[in-house]
Amino acid sequence: MGTATAGAAGVDWARLRRRLGERLVLPGDPGYDALRVPWNALYVNRRPAAIAKCVRAEDVQACLEFASRERIPVAARSGKHSYAAYSLPENGLVVDLAALSAVTVSGSRARIGAGTRLLPAYEAVGAAGQALPAGTCQTVGIGGLTLGGGIGVISRKYGLTSDHLVSARIVTPDGCLRTASAHSEPDLYWALRGGGGGNFGIVTEFTFRTDPAPDLTYFNLRYPAGAAADVVDAWQEWMDGAPDELWSGCTVESDRTKVTNVGGVYVGPKKDLLPLLDKMPRVAERTVQELSYLETMRLYAGGTGPGTRFAASSRMLRRHLPGDHVAALVQEQTDGAVLFDSFGGALGRVAPDATAFPHRDAKASAQIFFGAESRSEAAARRAVAEVRDGLGAGTTGYVNYIDPEMPDWPTAYYGRNLARLRRVARRYDPDRVLAFPQGL
Repeated sequence: MGTATAGAAGVDWARLRRRLGERLVLPGDPGYDALRVPWNALYVNRRPAAIAKCVRAEDVQACLEFASRERIPVAARSGKHSYAAYSLPENGLVVDLAALSAVTVSGSRARIGAGTRLLPAYEAVGAAGQALPAGTCQTVGIGGLTLGGGIGVISRKYGLTSDHLVSARIVTPDGCLRTASAHSEPDLYWALRGGGGGNFGIVTEFTFRTDPAPDLTYFNLRYPAGAAADVVDAWQEWMDGAPDELWSGCTVESDRTKVTNVGGVYVGPKKDLLPLLDKMPRVAERTVQELSYLETMRLYAGGTGPGTRFAASSRMLRRHLPGDHVAALVQEQTDGAVLFDSFGGALGRVAPDATAFPHRDAKASAQIFFGAESRSEAAARRAVAEVRDGLGAGTTGYVNYIDPEMPDWPTAYYGRNLARLRRVARRYDPDRVLAFPQGL
C-alpha cells in the first residue's frame, strides 16, 4: 500500500481504503502517476494525496464523508479538462468518476453517468436517433461541461447542454445522495445549470432531454493571411442576422502568416446554407459537406491524448469588436489563438436568471489560448492577460474556460446570479468541504 504525501501524512487513509479497497490509489501505488496526469501539462507536477476510482454513488458518498471528517481538499474529476487543474488538488483527494460512464437512452431521455466523455455520449445518443447539444473535444467530461453551461455547435438551435438537464443525482458534502430537479431540491437544480463544477456537491448521473437527431451541414471557410481584421468584422455582422439553424466559430491565430478560419454547422440541407455562406467575403478555400448528427460530432471530436502546456482565459462579447483591434491585439503575440463562438438563437431566449448561466445576452464567447511549451508559464499568462483585458467585452467570462488570474472572477463568471449561487453553496456546503481557489 502506498503512502500519503507529506501535506496529508496525518490522514487515516486506511479507513477510506476499507471502504474502497484497491480503488483508492495512493502515491507509490501502481498506476498513481498515470492516473494523476492532468490535461493541461502546466500542472503535471501536482500531486494529490489520493485518487479514488469510484464505481458507484456510494463510493462518492464515502469520499465526501471522509474528506469532511479529515478536513482535506477534495474535488471531482470527470474528463480532466479543468484549465487550472482544479480537479487535481495538491495533497487532496481526487474523486475520479471515469467509471461512472453508463449511458442509457429511452425515447427523449438520456441517462448519462457523470464520468462519461463526450464522444461515447454522442455515440450512444446518436445511435438511438437522438441529439444532445454539447461540446466538441471528445475527452471532455459531460460533468464539468454541463455544470458550467455547455456550449455546442448546435446550441443556437437547441440551447445549452444545461438547458436540457432534467435532473441530476448528486452527493452533497454531508454525504447525502439527492435528486435535483424542478420538483426536488429546485434551488440546487437551478444552480447546477451553469453554476460551475465543484461548488455544490458531486454529481454522479445526469438525465437529459434529447431531441430527434437532425441532419446537418458542416462548413469551413479559410481566408488568406492578412485577412483577419476584415473577416472578424464580417463574421460578427454575419452572425448578427443569422437564423437559429446557423452556428459558427471564427479562429484568429497569433501568427500573421496563418489563415483565419470560419467554420460551423447548419441545421438543415446544403442548399439552404449556401445562400448564407455567399454573404461572407470571398474565401481562399470553402468546404461544405452534408453529414448526420453523429458524423458531425465525430468530425469535431479531435484527438484523445493529454494536452500541452498552455494558459487560457475567456471573454463574453456583448457588442461589436472592431476587427482591426482584434487582429492587432492577437497578432502582436506568438504561439496562440482566439476562438470566437457564436451565441444567440435559442440559448439567448432564456432569461439570465432562469438558470445559473448568466450570459444569455452575449453575442459570442472568446476563448483565449497561448502555449507555454517554448516560453515560461509567466510569459504565456502575460500574453493571455493582454488579449483578455484588451478584448474587454464587459469584463465577463465563461467558467468552463476557467482562468486562475481572471480579474473579479466571481462577477465575471456569474454576474447577477452570484448572490443566489453563494446562498445555495452555503446551504449545501456550509463547512466549505469543496473549497477551491475559485469556488463559491
